Amino acid sequence: MTKLTAIIPTGNEIHNIEAVIASVRFADEILVVDSFSTDGTYEKAIDLGVKVIQRPFDYAASQKNWAIPQATHEWILLVDADERVTPELKNEIIDILKNPNEEVVAYWIGRLNHFMGETVHYSGWRNDSVIRLFKRDFCKYEDKYVHEEIIANGTVGKLKNKLYHNTYITFDKYIEKMNRYASWQAKDYDKKTGRLTPYHFVVKPFWGFFKHYIVQSGFRDGVVGLTIGFIQGYVVFMRYVKLWLFRRGRE
Repeated sequence: MTKLTAIIPTGNEIHNIEAVIASVRFADEILVVDSFSTDGTYEKAIDLGVKVIQRPFDYAASQKNWAIPQATHEWILLVDADERVTPELKNEIIDILKNPNEEVVAYWIGRLNHFMGETVHYSGWRNDSVIRLFKRDFCKYEDKYVHEEIIANGTVGKLKNKLYHNTYITFDKYIEKMNRYASWQAKDYDKKTGRLTPYHFVVKPFWGFFKHYIVQSGFRDGVVGLTIGFIQGYVVFMRYVKLWLFRRGRE
């Protein structure tokens, strides 16, 4: 079988590190890329017998692009700490690596998302997919602060099975994370956003809620879908507030 390196970026992920490492034990090399965690993540990863390297965190794309060339093997499976490789996905990856298609340099993998203890079936997360299995020398992340995705120099396939994804710890922690995302997004949007108007502060946040809750059937997810819709609208609003502050040197 073609050899595989699993890369796991971490930053204070003590609650996730053991389970995520267990889910990629089939890889020939497991590389934890830690951003100087202070909660014991680094020490736990060392105890679990995997390779651990550290680098200060700037933003996700930068961290991942630094990590990719550190991999020993050409094929890489990159898994965030809040994701798990299911047994079905593991078997599919192993089958692909037994006889890899030379024309394919990367694969989309769907994600089965969970939020507030519930599976999310709609709310704009239904068809969530990410490129996570890829060839080291043909792929890199787009240089942006939020929602970075792999740029692949070649054909990209798609796997049938999905990653398990649960980004939720507590509601307060999730809101804290969304505030960080809004700050990062403000930097991305500064390059492509003109003068800020009520359209950015009113219309776009309302559309963020309406799209997720109505257009993408979030109402079918009950309270979870309503919460996701409101948070999406809130993040859009905060993005432009933080951009307004950023442009005035107050962020």
